[in-house]
Amino acid sequence: MAVPIAVLDCDLLLYGRGHRTLDRFKLEDVTDEYLVSTYGFPRQFICYLVDLLGATLSRPTQRSRAISPETQILAALGFYTSGSFQTRMGDAIGISQASMSRCVANVTEALVERASQFIHFPEDEATVQTLKDDFYGLAGMPGVLGVVDCIHVAIKAPNAEDLSYVNRKGLHSLNCLMVCDSRGVLLSAETHWPGSLPDCTVLEQAALTSQFETKLRKDGWLLGDSSFLLRTWLMTPLPIPETPAEYRYNMAHSATHNVIERTFRTIRSRFRCLDGSKGTLQYSPEKSSHIILACCVLHNISLEHGLDVWSSPATGHVEQPEEEYEQMESVDSEACRVRQELLLTHFS
Repeated sequence: MAVPIAVLDCDLLLYGRGHRTLDRFKLEDVTDEYLVSTYGFPRQFICYLVDLLGATLSRPTQRSRAISPETQILAALGFYTSGSFQTRMGDAIGISQASMSRCVANVTEALVERASQFIHFPEDEATVQTLKDDFYGLAGMPGVLGVVDCIHVAIKAPNAEDLSYVNRKGLHSLNCLMVCDSRGVLLSAETHWPGSLPDCTVLEQAALTSQFETKLRKDGWLLGDSSFLLRTWLMTPLPIPETPAEYRYNMAHSATHNVIERTFRTIRSRFRCLDGSKGTLQYSPEKSSHIILACCVLHNISLEHGLDVWSSPATGHVEQPEEEYEQMESVDSEACRVRQELLLTHFS
């Protein structure tokens, strides 16, 4: 009796062509060097992800040969770190490009569901004080709870009529607002903003602003560059420093804020699906936003596992053009007073 081709799994069609079957690929059968070179992460990290996401990825299925959580995770890591669905990646674990795409979708959603578990500001006083002490140790800037900036990630055009994702360089992108600590750990990540929005507008509308204004911390602040408005909880550099104290403040501000620029470079280097070298993310803005957030979660998990953000080897030149923006300066008198007090107390 003939079996309609539509009911066959596309992976099963590959068997007999030299591809490994799904149950033959085992982590223990390959070297650590192979895992790092092919999937970007060592064995211990991959095993942790299998434990973390396994239950979510083992959903009931009608298929007799459902793809294992281990294989799904390897497929997703392969895409995140290479930016490609090339057959070579699927061949390595015995699945088709179509199944690679499904695996990436499944793992991405599982990671996004856990974003708040791995990306958040510390709450207890001891950890907050350690956060500020670590920042102070960088360049002598006191009271810093995090550094904030935006990064654009290129995406395919949603449709010809929607210009909201066209940035100032004429490219379609998502403008992602992020905050990190002195080690590069992300404390906040909002990855869904249209690329046409300038950084100051993104921050104005972001949940981050609501978080800081409703739970205003009078003993600390974020650091942002001149694309943002000065606020009582967000210290920006002085546009035209004149006194020695103002120069010292700006120098300390710049040296401290540089942490997030280094973090962005590392994330793009580790997760090549975001760096544009393989083209734009070929997904809707919503799905692209989720992929970016999933990479942010993996970035933080990797730091928890000792994969140092600064020692991660670059896999090639990653170019992130500087965004042009107008110098922003606040007319908030209270924010100006807070910055002036900081200048007099710590930099005079």
